Amino acid sequence: MNTAPRIDSRTQLFARVLGPYLVIAAVVMLARADRIPALLEEFGDSSALPWVCGAFVLLIGLTTVALHQRWRGAAAIAITVLGWLAVAEGVVLLAVPDAYTAFGRSMAEQPLWWQLVMVVVGVLGLCLTFVGWVPAGGRRPIAGAAPGDLPSPGVSPAG
Repeated sequence: MNTAPRIDSRTQLFARVLGPYLVIAAVVMLARADRIPALLEEFGDSSALPWVCGAFVLLIGLTTVALHQRWRGAAAIAITVLGWLAVAEGVVLLAVPDAYTAFGRSMAEQPLWWQLVMVVVGVLGLCLTFVGWVPAGGRRPIAGAAPGDLPSPGVSPAG
């Protein structure tokens, strides 16, 4: 009897995208740690950049929240929470960009703290990548997908 948890296909798809994204973002942030204060300074000096970034982050967050309200299983909860955090970040960037950049600057002044956060983000990304890409005996395949392929839009589980 196989007791491995079944992963929802939508959770698996989001994990396929968010997992590698989080790993890449965390590794780049850690590798370019010396550039973070200057990047934050330039970001805060721009009046358009926080607004544009906020608009896209809000769009991504709302899309995640709209398509993935799942609260069962660690991966599903992590994805849903990431969606809500993106919504909050997007709203803050649009509404109070100075507060956002001030928070970023305070984090940059404590490199050990934000580097630890980046390590946690990277580990979360690795976990989501595993959930999204590594097949497990108890996990059903994504509906309509051949092994190793992503599903086509509009393909239902019944075929």
